[in-house]
Amino acid sequence: MRRVFLTVSAGLMVLMLTGTISPLAAQTETAAEIEGMVATAESTVVDTGLVDTTAVDSLAAAAMEEEPVEPEPVPQARGFAQSGLVEFFNKGGKFMWGLLFLSIVGVAVIIERAVTLHKARSDVRKLMEQVVGALKKGRLDAAIEVCASIRGPIPQILHAGLMRAKKGTEAVEKAIETAGIIEMSFLERGLIILATVANVAPLLGFLGTVSGMVGAFEAIAQAEQVSAKLVASGISEALITTMTGLMIAIPTQVAHNLFVQRIDRFVVEMEDSAAELVDVLASMGE
Repeated sequence: MRRVFLTVSAGLMVLMLTGTISPLAAQTETAAEIEGMVATAESTVVDTGLVDTTAVDSLAAAAMEEEPVEPEPVPQARGFAQSGLVEFFNKGGKFMWGLLFLSIVGVAVIIERAVTLHKARSDVRKLMEQVVGALKKGRLDAAIEVCASIRGPIPQILHAGLMRAKKGTEAVEKAIETAGIIEMSFLERGLIILATVANVAPLLGFLGTVSGMVGAFEAIAQAEQVSAKLVASGISEALITTMTGLMIAIPTQVAHNLFVQRIDRFVVEMEDSAAELVDVLASMGE
């Protein structure tokens, strides 16, 4: 999870810095071009036998006074700037940084949980056929090896139960219950973070809107002539944080609900598999 979080954070920071590094490089290139023009002028004066330094100084001053030409941005920076994402972010104010942090955390947890729950899937029916078949043949060690070789919460709880098979069905049930609690905590890890992001993002966005509205009304109070444009622009900028908070909260809440539904399926499969294993071991003990 930590690696995913760092990767997503680094990608977002690179995109944000792209629009800052390019103008600095362009200014450096413009200064280099001006110095080249001055050097060319000096060499031309020397070659023609004119050593009037006043002419050289005037040419250099004129070159420095010229307005620098805006450099053409690279295609990546141009596309990022034209998207309006940076301008939209800046209009939202300081609360956008908190929303950005929440979005990064939410995306990182969603990716990590999706990968983890996908890897936890297993063919329960095929697993139970192999385990039950091995037990009916009296091969407890083979059944344990089958569960140990498969990744997932269901094989793990069956493995814990089979390890206590020689101590009776009560020991098997206790081992399965303990292993089930451990596996459930592993499956539900990170869901509290998603729930927090889904709840805090709209509240933080609304707080940014209230703060922006206060600033907008202060600007209206200080203005001598209140225009509809002034009022509309201030309110529109104040509502950016609320919209951003909702854009973060809605997909995060949807992902949280999907993960909860998937975990509930795991619970049902674990209970059915554990009950079947206990019944098989009880029938063999008789």
